Amino acid sequence: MKALTWQGKRQLSVEEVPDPQIQEPTDAIIRVTSTAICGSDLHLYEVMGPYLNRGDILGHEPMGIVEEVGSAVTNIKPGDKVVVPFNIACGDCFMCNLGLQSQCETTQVREKGSGAALFGYTELYGSVPGGQAEYLRVPFANYGPVKATNPDIPDERYLFLSDILPTAWQAVDYASVPDGGTLAVFGLGPVGQLASRIGRHLGHRVIGIERVPERRAMAERHGIATLDWNRNCAEDLREMTSGRGPDAVVDAVGMESHGSPVAAAAQAAVGVLPHPVAKLAMSHAGVDRLATLHTAIDAVRRGGTVSLSGVYGGEADPMPMMKMFDKQVQLRMGQCNVRRWIPDLLPLVEDDGDPLALSDLVTHRVPLDRAPEMYGIFQKKEEGCIKVVLHP
Repeated sequence: MKALTWQGKRQLSVEEVPDPQIQEPTDAIIRVTSTAICGSDLHLYEVMGPYLNRGDILGHEPMGIVEEVGSAVTNIKPGDKVVVPFNIACGDCFMCNLGLQSQCETTQVREKGSGAALFGYTELYGSVPGGQAEYLRVPFANYGPVKATNPDIPDERYLFLSDILPTAWQAVDYASVPDGGTLAVFGLGPVGQLASRIGRHLGHRVIGIERVPERRAMAERHGIATLDWNRNCAEDLREMTSGRGPDAVVDAVGMESHGSPVAAAAQAAVGVLPHPVAKLAMSHAGVDRLATLHTAIDAVRRGGTVSLSGVYGGEADPMPMMKMFDKQVQLRMGQCNVRRWIPDLLPLVEDDGDPLALSDLVTHRVPLDRAPEMYGIFQKKEEGCIKVVLHP
């Protein structure tokens, strides 16, 4: 089969690789029909190379048709259309029963001190082959895959259940916005766009902060007030909220935010070190670009909540602890527990009215062969690129 493989920093290629096979009775094989490039995939393209191996198959936002199932799989069958959550969870352990599927005790990557295994996302999360490929092996197929039962719903609306839609939903849930409150969303990439729409759907006032005009324009189409990112964002937000700041902030940017030149240099340095040395540096140094997070902490009102959905990877990042303590800021974060939120989200996905405007998010639809090119375009935010869907 064809699959997108990592070959080095900013070096990806579509290669012929062996087809996946059933390995356990609980496995399924999916023929991938749509798979997306996630903003967190760009961290693999740029920063997380020390934890990748040449030839690793990327991608964690797939859906497709079930081709084959193991002998113990009864919830899905060949011919079913399914969406595959990005985290691999058993559904039966202590953590899964708490709704913390991203911490599944059956698939935790204990040798790396990490949570549940993820598709296509470095040795830190199990080096599991990803879904930017023609076929995908899905472990624990009785629990993970979500059936897409309405043939009139476009693939792409279902596809977002794999990651970005539940990630955005969790971010807003964790933000604990009070009734009638204000939510600020930093970063209007795919997750930020959806978090903004979810906040508005739930009745909150939402302000999106983004430096790219096309992304602000998309949010504004859906009734979101926006601000251009600048050094005075926190003060601007206070002026818009009776001098207090928003009740809650979602950071949908993560480790590669603009406005962090020292950390940007550290990331560039790590990218050229030999992998063992780079891993050591990342595990003992602050390599995250924290301008957005620090601004979020500054902007949120006293007693408010900052919710992180953007990915961070440094172990020794400098944090404004005095300000956080003085302001009594609550901080919530973590990998999305996809399966936990499916009952809330599936009715919205299948609603004929498309209340979250999922049909207006994808800007680029291309064949899998163009994936290496699209990673570069997405990272540079060229061509108005906000969300890329690949069709193997």
